[in-house]
Parts: sequence; structure tokens; C-alpha cells
Amino acid sequence: MKRILITLMVLATAISVARADGELDKLLTSFDKQRLAQFDETERQALAEARAGGSREDVAVLDAALAGSPLAVEGAFDPVGNWKCRTIKAGGTLPLTVYSWFNCRISDDGAGWVLEKISGSQRTTGRFYTLSATRLAYLGAGHVAGEAPRRYGEDAKEDQVAIVERLAKNRLVFQFPAPQYESKLDILVLER
Repeated sequence: MKRILITLMVLATAISVARADGELDKLLTSFDKQRLAQFDETERQALAEARAGGSREDVAVLDAALAGSPLAVEGAFDPVGNWKCRTIKAGGTLPLTVYSWFNCRISDDGAGWVLEKISGSQRTTGRFYTLSATRLAYLGAGHVAGEAPRRYGEDAKEDQVAIVERLAKNRLVFQFPAPQYESKLDILVLER
């Protein structure tokens, strides 16, 4: 409940967007504002389903991905560079699905940090926006390998919004509440 209130307060004000090219509140669709407002409940349901119905091995991967306390995401931390990344789908059609590692890259294009998932069939490209000292928002768009990357807002069915936390020195965890396809919560884990 505390996270919902904090997220709503941040979104209700004119959000200062660090390292990005506009105000987050102006960019978010009403659908994505709703997804973020329901983040805590979506996360709770999805993780409960995943832990109850996933294999012991997959639950261990999920728990390891989410372990740790949020660390600062600005200042001494520089995310620019190559990362290995994996998707975990929690709740929904199947209780828990853990994918193998792929390649991601974070760059700084002068307007802010940009994430690209650069291998695998399902990809994402998008930008980071500051919510707090330990929490970012990610606005991106999905596409499949061979398609040109989309931008957030170009195709509502492919829009992606996530809460991002740095849960270890070199681990970023993106949680996508209520994604358009298959699961209740998609988790993208980046490690290097």
C-alpha cells in the first residue's frame, strides 16, 4: 500500500525527469497510469501464483532476482554498457516461466539512458525516468527480432511500462505490471 501511495504522489505532481527528454506524467497513457497505480496488487497476485505453481528451480531463480534492498540509481552508478538479461513471467496463463539469458545494452544518447534488448525473439527499447533516489520508471515498446524498434506511444498494444530498481551492485530489475500478453507480471533482470 505504501508503494502505491508513493507512486501516485510522484505521478500526481509534475515529475522531474532526470536524464530524459520530457515529463513522465505527460508521456504516460491513462492505461499505463492505471497499471502503475495497481502495481502493488498486481505484483502481490503474480508472485503468489508464481511461488505456488512454479517449479522449485524456477521459484529459486525468481527469488534470487528479487533479493536485495533497493540501492541508489544515480550518482556513482553508471549503467551504460552491455548486460546479460532474462525475462521471468509470473502469474497468468502459466504460473511461472523463466527464460534463458540474452543480451541487453544501456546507452546514454544525451537525452538520457536508453535500454535495448538486442538478442532473442522478443525485444524492447525504451527510456528511463527518475521516480526517486532508488526507483526509476521505464517507458518502452516491444517488438520482435527483424522488426524496427518502436517508440513508446506508437502502438498501444506494444507499449511497456515498468518500475526499475537496482537490487544489487550490478543487477537491475524491471517489473512490468499487467503486460499485454500471457502473464500478470513480467520481470526483466539485467546483470553484469
